[in-house]
Amino acid sequence: MKSADEKEKLYLSLQRLTENTIEDIVNRSVNHKNMNNHNDLNINNKYKVLFVCLGNICRSPAAQGIFEHFVRENGMEDRIEADSAGTYGGHRGELPDRRMRTAALYRGFALTHRSRPVSSLDFLDFDLVIAMDDQNYEDLMHLAPSVEATHKIRRMASYLKNSRMTYIPDPYYMGSEGFGMVLDLLEDACKNLFDEIKEGLQ
Repeated sequence: MKSADEKEKLYLSLQRLTENTIEDIVNRSVNHKNMNNHNDLNINNKYKVLFVCLGNICRSPAAQGIFEHFVRENGMEDRIEADSAGTYGGHRGELPDRRMRTAALYRGFALTHRSRPVSSLDFLDFDLVIAMDDQNYEDLMHLAPSVEATHKIRRMASYLKNSRMTYIPDPYYMGSEGFGMVLDLLEDACKNLFDEIKEGLQ
């Protein structure tokens, strides 16, 4: 039989062990999520990019499909991953707008993503969160769970080289020509974004 003092010492030892184990797990998780170097991220996981627009039925799924094309074309599916989401959840579960799917397919991009709303948890899972326009950018800045998480947010237009546009316009009310123009912008920006990530992973 153990004395009261021995039981108390054993209890305190187990308590310290449990606290240290939990702290170690938390620190390892935080360190993994906060790694900023592309090479460091690649050691344990894919480099993940999330494209965000309003409804996740036009611009962001198109950006995802185009970006994934460059990933596959370069044989980097095991190192880079993409997804898309919307700041508005009213189209949850829907395929991209038919006009965008048609315009994209004409260029060889099949858009099969189902719309979903962006979540604050996405900032834990993704290394970059790409906003299509200024309103998307502001919404994401407010959604980010921490100041550090806001550093993951970028504007899609910042990757444009062949245009002076400062945002990717919503083609929903622009007609067929609008969808073509948006795809032109996204092809340019996605190629430059992919090249930057690819270089960082090498």
